[in-house]
Formats: sequence, C-alpha cells, structure tokens
Amino acid sequence: MAPHRNDKSIGEAPPEPAAVPGRAPGRAGGATRAEPPGAAGGADRRRFGSRAPAFVRRSRALHTTWRIGVAVVGTGVIVAGILLLPLPGPGWAIIFAGLAILASEFAWAQRLMRWTKAKLTEYARRAVDPSVRRRNLAILGVVLVLIAIGVVLYVRSRGWSLPW
Repeated sequence: MAPHRNDKSIGEAPPEPAAVPGRAPGRAGGATRAEPPGAAGGADRRRFGSRAPAFVRRSRALHTTWRIGVAVVGTGVIVAGILLLPLPGPGWAIIFAGLAILASEFAWAQRLMRWTKAKLTEYARRAVDPSVRRRNLAILGVVLVLIAIGVVLYVRSRGWSLPW
C-alpha cells in the first residue's frame, strides 16, 4: 500500500500549491491580505477600498457620511486644481492631491491613482533616456531657429515699430 501524500514519515514535505495571482500564499482559501507599504510589492499589493478609521466603518450611517465628506473635499480640491491650470503654479499637483483624497476612500480612484503613478514613472524614465533627450534637444533647436528666422523676417519687413 502506498503511503498517504501527507504522511510525514516519508521524509519529504508535501508539494506547495501553485501560486495564484491576487491571493496571498499560505492563507486558508487563498484569502487576500493587505501588506504594509514597505513590504515586497507594497504599493501594488495593498487592498482597494475604504481607509476610514475602524470606528467610522462600524456604523453604516457614519461611514456613508464619511464617504460623502471625502467625495466633496476631493472633488473640491480637483476643481480648484482645474481652475488653477491656466495660471502659473501647482495646478496639476493640486489635481493629483484631490485624486489622492478620493483614493483614500474609493476603489476606482485608487486604481486611477496607481495607473497615473505608473504612467508618470514611465514618462519620467523615458524623459531621461539619452536618445530621447537628444531628439528633444534637436527639436527644441530647430524650433528656436525657426522662431529666430521669423523674428528677423518680421523686423526686416515691418521695422521695429509695434503694430498696435
């Protein structure tokens, strides 16, 4: 008779179950868990959803009020950032701050925040790529030469007098 696969007398450990994406290994039923931000894969492995304090989450009415408050404040900050976009200053930073406020409570905002962080990181990495920098500097040089030629042609045809 063959020994049972969980029989410890054989001297070898039972095989590990295959890893399933999105599930924490070693947990009963593959339950998910939130890892601290410093853990391996920290930011991408944390759970989505409310980050409200426990006393707020215990009461349905209080939690609903909390969510409405977060939605109002986050949306207000985003609207303020949009209004500041045409002005010199931190318009985009304010928009991202409003998105972070919304992400503290809503899963859709958390997913959007992760996507935005990934895209900004990718663009920043591409911007410091030497070949991309050379191309961008070449384009900038051509544009500046064209502007200088346009200014020279304008001054030669109209003189230094302003049109108004």
